[in-house]
Amino acid sequence: MKKVLIINGHPDDQSYGAALVEAYRAGGAESGAHVRVLALYELEFKVSLAHGYRKRTELEPDLLEAQRLIQWADHLVWVFPIWWGNMPALLKGFIDRVFLPGFAFAYRDNSVWWDKLLAGRSAHIINTLDQPYWYYWLVNGRPSYHAMKKMTLEFCGIKPVRVTSIGPIRKSSVGFREQWLQKINKMGRQLY
Repeated sequence: MKKVLIINGHPDDQSYGAALVEAYRAGGAESGAHVRVLALYELEFKVSLAHGYRKRTELEPDLLEAQRLIQWADHLVWVFPIWWGNMPALLKGFIDRVFLPGFAFAYRDNSVWWDKLLAGRSAHIINTLDQPYWYYWLVNGRPSYHAMKKMTLEFCGIKPVRVTSIGPIRKSSVGFREQWLQKINKMGRQLY
């Protein structure tokens, strides 16, 4: 049975992102996968890595549980909006605090290379935009794509990483949003 962790990186529990999470969760459960949801807005933790990597900041219980769930999962689904070209601060803070050396990667002594400690997992990024995807890609260069897919998930050994971008959401019709909920539900159903 495939083990799937959906991480909701939107800080608002009433967002369209929450509806996308539920659509994927329902589809995944229908496929026979074991699906868990981690809603970051429900967690209690300091978003800032207060001392950078100079001094260890102890992990709160919710972050320790998040690490356990990430290790448990075969497949990680990340759902978040693109704000100012990147992920919300809540999600960035979560990654800064959770994807630590010794958990997500390990630097090798006397080397520029590292070990990818989260290898063996796949991921799917689902993000929403207030502009058409083609504009975000061609004009703005997809900064969140590179930050999340390349510089975070693949850096830690997670691959393949699929990306689905939905936009524009602002001023979109109910029909447009409903079509995407159905597509996301189908993606969840196709886990097997």
